[in-house]
Amino acid sequence: MSRLNFKNEEDFSKVKEETEKFYHSIRETRCPYFGENIVFNAKGLRHLKFKSDQKARTNEEQYTRLKLLKLAPEVLKKSHTIQGKLETKKFEEQKTNKRWEKILKEVVFYEFIAILENLRVKVIIKEVHGGVKYFWSVIPFWNIDKSSGRRILSGGDPDFG
Repeated sequence: MSRLNFKNEEDFSKVKEETEKFYHSIRETRCPYFGENIVFNAKGLRHLKFKSDQKARTNEEQYTRLKLLKLAPEVLKKSHTIQGKLETKKFEEQKTNKRWEKILKEVVFYEFIAILENLRVKVIIKEVHGGVKYFWSVIPFWNIDKSSGRRILSGGDPDFG
């Protein structure tokens, strides 16, 4: 069983608590690609737990992402190139006239991929036009098991696949 596979609710609660404490201790980390600090704010942590405002990720999916989170600052500290960039327009919440509104803004997502601790992970940085760059997500690299058709984490075994 992979160290990132969901075990039980008790373990999930423990991992969630430890990871939240770790996340709040990061605050920001320097990324050589940008030559500036990347902020670890509440939006990134929330995105690890929720797909959208009203839709929570499953405990299994949260567990995997929360376990991978400790690798995100390291990926960013070592990244001198990006592997992907997506420029788009999205509705983003913004406080205007003392109330929250959704406003169409230009958004850029940057993708960094690295292999650390024998795991291939993808770290996403989000930049909303006029704002700072901040951590958005950490995503495991998945493969499909050919015999069962199920999604599995890809490790460092070059013979896999």
